[in-house]
Amino acid sequence: MDANFWLERWQKGQTGFHQSTVMPLLQKYWPQLSLPKDSQVLVPLCGKSLDMLWLAQQGFRVLGVELSPLAINAFFTENNLQSTAHDSPEGRRHVAGRIEILCADILTLNTATLAQCTGVYDRAALVALPPDMRARYVQHVYMQLPRGYRGLLLTLDYSQELMDGPPFAVGDAEVQALFERHSTARLISRRDILSKEPRFAQRGLTRLETLIYDLSKV
Repeated sequence: MDANFWLERWQKGQTGFHQSTVMPLLQKYWPQLSLPKDSQVLVPLCGKSLDMLWLAQQGFRVLGVELSPLAINAFFTENNLQSTAHDSPEGRRHVAGRIEILCADILTLNTATLAQCTGVYDRAALVALPPDMRARYVQHVYMQLPRGYRGLLLTLDYSQELMDGPPFAVGDAEVQALFERHSTARLISRRDILSKEPRFAQRGLTRLETLIYDLSKV
């Protein structure tokens, strides 16, 4: 799986992963992180997620990272946001108010950029990547976040042999192994969501859970 996989998904309109509303779990659990207002929050593989709007409305500065220019343009157009754009060494940056989206590969972000992010909201990134890329992603991004960062991580847990990803199954044992070198990943909720996701049942799943984590680096 490479960048072209996701670029083609956006080009072909195969974006069933996009949600048309703000994620209720974000609204429920984000306040528990107690991040100071005006903190910069990293949203990796952000697509055109409405969750970025909600975070900005709560007073945070949002840094989304997305490969697809189509997704970025759609986000600003569909939400009637006037953005400005400029090129940077990491990619083209689109800015509207408290929201900035960087058109780039998340694995190319440098330390200077990541060091400014004291918050992270990871709903779509970890579960979008196959196992070898998950390890590279966590090491590159989370090891470079500053000490004291706080984050909210959502994963899915199901029997991987019953369905090909993405989204991939990332259970608690794997989460702990991925983060143990640099962060604390505290499981704060486990929710059975199969009845709310009939498309996954149609693909053969008999169990589907969302796992919610409070992330931190002391």
